[in-house]
Amino acid sequence: MRLNGEISHKEDEEDEEEKQSGVLQPERLVVGYALTSKKQKSFLQPKLEILARHKGISFVAIDQNRPLSDQGPFDVVLHKLSGMEWCEIIEDYRQKHPEVTILDPPDAIKHLHNRQSMLQDVADLNLSDCNGKVRVPRQMVITKDSLSIPDQVFEAGLKLPLVAKPLVVDGSAKSHELFLAYDRFSLSELEPPMLLQEFVNHGGVLFKIYIIGETIKVVRRFSLPNVSKRELAKVVGVFRFPRVSSAAASADDADLDPGIAELPPRPLLERLARELRRRLGLRLFNIDMIREHGMRDVFYVIDINYFPVSQLSSIEIMLAAVCG
Repeated sequence: MRLNGEISHKEDEEDEEEKQSGVLQPERLVVGYALTSKKQKSFLQPKLEILARHKGISFVAIDQNRPLSDQGPFDVVLHKLSGMEWCEIIEDYRQKHPEVTILDPPDAIKHLHNRQSMLQDVADLNLSDCNGKVRVPRQMVITKDSLSIPDQVFEAGLKLPLVAKPLVVDGSAKSHELFLAYDRFSLSELEPPMLLQEFVNHGGVLFKIYIIGETIKVVRRFSLPNVSKRELAKVVGVFRFPRVSSAAASADDADLDPGIAELPPRPLLERLARELRRRLGLRLFNIDMIREHGMRDVFYVIDINYFPVSQLSSIEIMLAAVCG
């Protein structure tokens, strides 16, 4: 098959090999991709190209310097680029080519760029009949005036300690900076806009729940340890902590207390995933979830991220998202 674009594997040679072998290959699925260089490097691994070839999937790089409608034809367009111009291009393409699967619509992705709005859909859910409860930590948004933060926290009745996160998620290192505040007065040292979230003790383990089409995959990651009442009474200040829940912090093989390590109930995850897929309008995202320490069936969603390709098998993403 000849396509307009850069094919990420040697398709001509493969087609010839297939003809000579006499083995009938599956019908090709053409995936156009537009990713940042960082995402492209983590996504298009050699293993992906080998598996994709056997599954009949071809990856074609989208040329951002040419009209998108002049490229392809594509069965799927996979993208993770920012900027108003790109959003307009992909939205226009989606309207003109409804037969093409877009992973995912720009307007739906934007919903996860704000930490206040990203969790609102979770807060609106009622999953109490699914072998557990899913909640969102009490939180508030600070938009300006650092010096007034202590008074705003007091008036809102938030309990310490508090996790402080940048309000906007734009993929930059700064948007992933996290702070833990042991007293409200030290919060005036931070720079708005930000989201303040009550810290929930969770045994130092976080569950990353990957939603890939109809597929759900759960992994454990080490997180922040519990904060005792004694520690809270003695410690003062705001402390920056390293980005938690990365792949390097895997806790899947660790010797953990069973009450902490036990995964959330499957019926709960399936209902949560189904509801969020519908409400968010997304197929590729992951949820950061914690279990309240000492409470087997009480869970909190603390963050939602779009298209975390570095954490998953790329071929798993494609097959589940496109076919699911």
